[in-house]
Amino acid sequence: MRLSKFARYLIDNELFDLAIVESASIKMTEYGENSAGALAKILISDFKAVHDIVYGALAKMYAFPSLIVNIEDMSPLQIDECIALLERFPEDLKKKLFLHKVFPLEVFAVIDKSRDVLQVLAADPTEPIIQEITDRTPYKRIEVFWSSLKSIDDLIAKIAPQKNEFLQLLEEAGQVLSDIESAESQELNEQSIDEEINKSLLVNLFEGALIEAVHKDASDLHIIPGLKGSIDIFFRVDGKLQLWHRQEKTSPEALSAVVKDRSTGVDRFERDTAQDGFAQRLIDDHLIRFRISIIPIVSAEFDRRFESIVIRVIDDRKVITDFRKLGFQEQAQNEFLKSINTSKGIIIVTGPTGSGKSTTLMAALHHVINPTVNVLTCEDPVEYVIKGARQLKIGHKMSFDLAIRSILRHDPDIVMVGEIRDKITADIAVKLANTGHLTFSTLHTNDAPSAVTRLYKMGIETFLLAYSINIIIAQRLVRKLCVHCRRPLSKEHWETAIQIGFKREELESGTIYEAVGCSKCHNGYKGRVNIAEALYFYPEIRNEIVKSLNDIDEERIRAIAEKHGMLSMRQSGIQRMREGNTDLAEVLFATAEDA
Repeated sequence: MRLSKFARYLIDNELFDLAIVESASIKMTEYGENSAGALAKILISDFKAVHDIVYGALAKMYAFPSLIVNIEDMSPLQIDECIALLERFPEDLKKKLFLHKVFPLEVFAVIDKSRDVLQVLAADPTEPIIQEITDRTPYKRIEVFWSSLKSIDDLIAKIAPQKNEFLQLLEEAGQVLSDIESAESQELNEQSIDEEINKSLLVNLFEGALIEAVHKDASDLHIIPGLKGSIDIFFRVDGKLQLWHRQEKTSPEALSAVVKDRSTGVDRFERDTAQDGFAQRLIDDHLIRFRISIIPIVSAEFDRRFESIVIRVIDDRKVITDFRKLGFQEQAQNEFLKSINTSKGIIIVTGPTGSGKSTTLMAALHHVINPTVNVLTCEDPVEYVIKGARQLKIGHKMSFDLAIRSILRHDPDIVMVGEIRDKITADIAVKLANTGHLTFSTLHTNDAPSAVTRLYKMGIETFLLAYSINIIIAQRLVRKLCVHCRRPLSKEHWETAIQIGFKREELESGTIYEAVGCSKCHNGYKGRVNIAEALYFYPEIRNEIVKSLNDIDEERIRAIAEKHGMLSMRQSGIQRMREGNTDLAEVLFATAEDA
């Protein structure tokens, strides 16, 4: 096929292989596009190319100058001038510019003051929205510079942070809240709850909390009723709950009613049983989904009907589709890739709730999905929409067991079973693997060898276990150290570090760190990274399982795997510490069962 000028530029400069560029070009024409910008977007969205590499190349081809601004190097005067400049822009235009990663940075005066030049940074210098600046502001001359995505994001976060309109409304209204009567046995009726909602602007509090949870990169939002008319709202960030807001003098029943009214699938007037619902909102021009769990709870105020609410934030932008970006250590990654680049067998990811199992499975599925295979998933609930897969919806007419059985009749090539929960699902997973299907699933066990025992005790025969499983990955998530404030491990902790395998020379070198805490992190941590043990089914391990009679010898399986180079969970954590990614406290907490 005939390639565009930009496509040829990418190949000639050895930025992408010919096959990738040709595939992206074909997709571009299928979408009815033919511009360089369209090709760049397809390379990023469909082929997971790095944004800055693609648009950096586009900028060079069109001779746009580049400028990377480090917000830390800007003086207070420069920041003030930048703020003043942005105040001259209409609010809606600013919002659109920031959404498209365009940032007006500075005005340069020339001899003729009417011809001042506005310097604009853009992650995509060909972005059409830039033209609106000359139409809607006094600046008629613009000089566009290409800048990295991180540079622009940092500028927006520091100089023009996104505003939460719902919380602004609350603040402007002075948080006018109604006092709750202190009569000991008086339960709020529906009329008083409605009055409470109308007076207290609780809708703004709820909607504002949803937006703020997304902005703060929280995985979950907890709404917990307190005593004497108080409500605590927590965010789970990097695996830890943090108090975000305490609302005083407000009835918890009223906020529960607001949540139910503005959600789907829950009954506002039901307060005596657990309920599951969902909601979705357009936040920062992205559709964010929320899974809502409501359960009745008791408190010291026995006459009140309180409910605890937990809301899971489902943001498709956070889905990792490139398996290598999961950050598995080298041998675990190589063995995982070997296990999924085959036509049959079971891949099991195990660990407690919140250990990143679903993230790992999503990335593995994206690695193997292509138009030539039929991919079916059975999850309860379905959280992320997987492009290229057919996802079964579980409901009162389609039970999990029925869905699993239906999969067998639907000509699958690759199947994901959300969880092997009993002998039925285990039998079907084994049957799929032994009939030439690649099968992904999860289990809840502490380590990889114990997953074999768990399946054996479900009733799966040893020879089926041995020859149907490709690999078992057991994993945890540990918090990553903030690179801005971490410091060498304090001497008072050296003895503990030596006990788990560190040498004194390593500790003296100052390359083993601990958390401190600064304005750029959460108590010394920012983000999370996995630690994992990968039990690949080598022939010796298969033989060991087959010859087991009445019980699985987990220690023998572990010994064989470690002889082949498998890292235990703690050894994986120690390696993360040597890389400077995490600290002693996180590793000891995550691997307490290894002590």
